[in-house]
Amino acid sequence: MDLNFLEFEQPIAELEAKIGELRLLGDDAEINIQEEIERLEEKSRKLTESLFSALNPWQISQLARHPLRPYTLDYIERIVDDFEGLHGDRSFADDQSIVSGIGRIDDRPVMIIGHQKGRDTKEKLKRNFGMPRPEGYRKALRMMETAERFKLPILTFIDTPGAYPGIDAEERGQSEAIARNLREMAGLRTPIIATVIGEGGSGGALAIGVAKWRGQGVINPFAESGGLVDLHDYPLLR
Repeated sequence: MDLNFLEFEQPIAELEAKIGELRLLGDDAEINIQEEIERLEEKSRKLTESLFSALNPWQISQLARHPLRPYTLDYIERIVDDFEGLHGDRSFADDQSIVSGIGRIDDRPVMIIGHQKGRDTKEKLKRNFGMPRPEGYRKALRMMETAERFKLPILTFIDTPGAYPGIDAEERGQSEAIARNLREMAGLRTPIIATVIGEGGSGGALAIGVAKWRGQGVINPFAESGGLVDLHDYPLLR
């Protein structure tokens, strides 16, 4: 099984592997097999269209969490010029699961705020798997207030399973931090565009997702896996 493909994508992975083998064979043996390659490429294209036009909700959720999906820093690298990161909530710490800073898009200064999950194990731990603590949301609010002061539009990128549910986060006021963000964002006059680039779980997503425009995404009241746990623990809810 190709780990870069999800389970329901394996038929596509097998076709792509055959295409790769034929290309290598053609390079080595100088055999003209271009027609067969083109036939398999067309078959792969049609199969891809067929599979992705009939995805069930769980398959869509799997795609939203795909480990090769671009994260906030990937979008910043590709669409933002002169990005300068801004850090810290000026109270407790700099939560690495929220990235923020100022940059330019088409020469227009903008404030960027987004969740960041991390690629490898070390970075995932550093980013807390994209689950912010209160200081992350307070950092985000500080950046939004800065954007309001300097009349900068705000772009937020949402990709989180939810706010971190640990005891330390609760002790530092997780629910208060989320609620304050919701209240303050609703009153901001500067334009806000929120884009769900992966998954959006509960208040952890909403805390940077109150926007004038929201693009391409679905936000859940809580993660699907959390619902499964609830149903397992409480049979009467089934």
